[in-house]
Amino acid sequence: MNSKSAVAATQAVAGIGRHRFLVLALIFVITVINYADRATLSITGTEVLKDLGMDPVMLGMVFSAFAWAYALGQVPGGWLLDRFGARRVYGISLILWSLFTLLQGTVGWMGLAGVSAAVALFSMRFMLGLVESPAFPANSRIVSCWFPTRERGTASALFNSAQYMAVVVFAPLMAWMTHTLSWEQVFIWMGVLGLLLSVVWFRLYHEPHNAPWLSREELDYMREGGALVDLEKERKAAKSKPTRAEVMQLFTSRNLWAVYLGQYCITALTYFFITWFPIYLIKGRGMTIMEAGWVAALPAICGFTGGILGGFVSDWLIRRGVHPSRARKTPFIIGMALSTTLVLANYVEGNAAVIALMTLAFFGKGLAAVGWAVLSDVAPKKMVGLCGGVFNGIGNVAGIVTPLVIGYVVASTGSFHNALWFVAAHGVLGILAYLLLARRFERTGQA
Repeated sequence: MNSKSAVAATQAVAGIGRHRFLVLALIFVITVINYADRATLSITGTEVLKDLGMDPVMLGMVFSAFAWAYALGQVPGGWLLDRFGARRVYGISLILWSLFTLLQGTVGWMGLAGVSAAVALFSMRFMLGLVESPAFPANSRIVSCWFPTRERGTASALFNSAQYMAVVVFAPLMAWMTHTLSWEQVFIWMGVLGLLLSVVWFRLYHEPHNAPWLSREELDYMREGGALVDLEKERKAAKSKPTRAEVMQLFTSRNLWAVYLGQYCITALTYFFITWFPIYLIKGRGMTIMEAGWVAALPAICGFTGGILGGFVSDWLIRRGVHPSRARKTPFIIGMALSTTLVLANYVEGNAAVIALMTLAFFGKGLAAVGWAVLSDVAPKKMVGLCGGVFNGIGNVAGIVTPLVIGYVVASTGSFHNALWFVAAHGVLGILAYLLLARRFERTGQA
């Protein structure tokens, strides 16, 4: 497509309507709360250690509890989405994860300490991870239903970038609450906020085929552009289930494995930033909890910017005739290369230089976070939810491994030096997956 035709197409789209972006705004806000609830313990972690008599290894185990359950719940969560639809499953998930967030704030009031406190928190974080597991597959399914291919990168980038906005908005707020009120209050109020948001979700969200506020022109535009607008209607009418051979495509496709490995590497970087990064700033760089809360927001702002830019660039390339495969791979490879710069923090003295490097790495991680857009392009049509579950489940194995490895490294060496090398290596692995394993990205199982 040349530049004149691209401009003409953009002008035509502007007259159709943009109600689909209201849906995107809704899942963006929910995902902000989703990630803020995950990050509560990383902000309150130093106070939890002190008040409950836990050590770094115990905290690493508690951090990993979420990821154990989150990874295990992905495939069942994806199946539930394909079976019952996004509206019901996502809404119930939001209610349950808000309740388990709230319950974590009661551990300090139970008189538990040491191992018993760690076990209680581990159990609650495990349940939090389990009930949050449908969230991102639901986001992917919703984007697949509501957005044509040429807008899908930007839409996926926006909901995925909510993780950074969670840090920007809630890291300083939760740090202030921990310092001024107590760490328990952080969990209580975040849980209440999620419960209120669940009411908004059930009030506002509808599937494309029965959304009362969606115009016929916008629905047709979405359908003609490749959006799976009838997916929920087809789900309700379907008599047959995916065959064994169709399900096995999820585990035998070379392209899908490249995307799975890329997500694993992105998730390893993510879990460093949402678990150990604030503690690294406090323990490794001598900052106060208030300083760490504010500083942790700076890389997140650049991560948000990188995430939006990655999706925008990939969609911009598609609109100008570049094959979606190359358009998705380009920001991923550049972004993962930038993410490796975090290891240079081992070799600088000043905190300003450390924050600059972490900010660049976070920007790169955001730029590379196109995996959900790729998945929306390549997932088998009948198994969008299940494929998203496998994708996010394999990716979140890194959420189990990363906090544990960092916890043991810090406990055994008293330093974050080797931990940063471990995290940075995932940038290289992700690049190799997209360069050497992936072929041209196309929808799996489609002739």
